[in-house]
Amino acid sequence: MERQKNKKKCRNKKTIFLWLIFIVVLIGACFAAIEPATEGIYRQMYPRKYREYIEKYSREYEVDRNLVYAVTRIESNFDPTAVSHADARGLMQMTKDSFDWVKYRMGDNSSVSYEDIFEPQVAIQYGTYMLRLLLDETGNEKVAICSYHAGMGNVNSWLSKKAYSKDGKTLDKIPYSDTEWYYNKVAEAKEIYKRLYS
Repeated sequence: MERQKNKKKCRNKKTIFLWLIFIVVLIGACFAAIEPATEGIYRQMYPRKYREYIEKYSREYEVDRNLVYAVTRIESNFDPTAVSHADARGLMQMTKDSFDWVKYRMGDNSSVSYEDIFEPQVAIQYGTYMLRLLLDETGNEKVAICSYHAGMGNVNSWLSKKAYSKDGKTLDKIPYSDTEWYYNKVAEAKEIYKRLYS
């Protein structure tokens, strides 16, 4: 009688153990199926629209393409007709002053004008060149991204204050909450693009 009870207990333990293995394998299979689905969703959320232009100008101006994709996504969500409350326009949301500054620094004597900023190729070329200029001027990606959003004048003012920058070159604190939000979103999007497409 005792022996039968022990056998039954062993059989029950084996059954439970086999069920546990089955459940673990099933969960693993579900996660394996979810992973590609999740990646597919992320690729829809973080597309590489206007890839031809972004790849071309990021290579030409030596700017990380993931940064250009990230800025374009956060600035306009790839809408070439986007206009902000500050009248920044196009895919990379440039103001007329920024456009004129970039055109001058490029030494561009062509007939391209600010009216052409809604053209994806123009917006990406000028926006990417602006990122190159800001990266060169600041020597720091975080500062360059903040400058793209808030302007070099504001960022230089922050860098001159110990409350925001201990060394005058990097930002320890971003005083504008919208610029802090912007920097965090661009940095996050850049990392997502890097993981998805590198």
